[in-house]
Amino acid sequence: MDQIVHFFEGIDPVLGALLATLFTWGLTALGASMVFFVKTLRRQLLDGLLGFTGGVMIAASYWSLLAPAIEMSPDVAPNLPIWFPAAVGFLMGAFFLYGMDKFMPHLHINFDRSKAEGVKTDWQRTTLLVLAITLHNIPEGLAVGVLFGAVAHGMPGADIAGAVALAIGIGLQNFPEGIAVSMPLRRQGVSRLRSFWFGQLSAIVEPIAAVAGALMVVYALPILPYALAFAAGAMIYVVIEEVVPETQLDKYTDTSTIGFIIGFVVMMILDVSLG
Repeated sequence: MDQIVHFFEGIDPVLGALLATLFTWGLTALGASMVFFVKTLRRQLLDGLLGFTGGVMIAASYWSLLAPAIEMSPDVAPNLPIWFPAAVGFLMGAFFLYGMDKFMPHLHINFDRSKAEGVKTDWQRTTLLVLAITLHNIPEGLAVGVLFGAVAHGMPGADIAGAVALAIGIGLQNFPEGIAVSMPLRRQGVSRLRSFWFGQLSAIVEPIAAVAGALMVVYALPILPYALAFAAGAMIYVVIEEVVPETQLDKYTDTSTIGFIIGFVVMMILDVSLG
């Protein structure tokens, strides 16, 4: 692990954000590749994996994003209350995802085609499923990119180890996301290759969002705490609006809850021990 942190210390933060999210994208593809080896996935296991995803995202939102945003606020915005940038950025991130959710056509994993959200369209269920996970991945990529960008300024609460910890946490929860997209598609009769393709494609937005986020804060220091909190608000919106409801549709709510707890603890340990 020390070698990984040392590697990222020696490169440009924008490049670091790109490489880190190529890693998270790769773990999504690895999860999606399970469709080549497993015919079906038990609903109980899927709910547990989705719960794990939610736990990682909630923990990352505080330890990796909100806490650093609050810590660096006095240096970036000394004339404002310490809570102001984090509160405003958090609300902006949540309402940004709210707007995307209302306008972007998408379908959550365990829902019927009739329950597609966003602008009405006749797009195929496959496309709507991929768009749902893509929407989910925007704040994850942004979070990694903004944190790497923060490192370039040497701000309190932002260091390479913490950025690497966040990327590892996002990568860990991307693995079940890849499974959660490819397996339902396979059950619907989509070929293994196409199921894999759509599963990994859902995370392609992460490197794009990461580079955009890193560039944004590298060249605009005053927005840094707002950007960190923005990513946190967007991630928590996704968990409450999408991930949690998807795990409550069947009888395995206890499994998803335990998965959530485990994911939360794993991300907390990663961030506290490395960051």
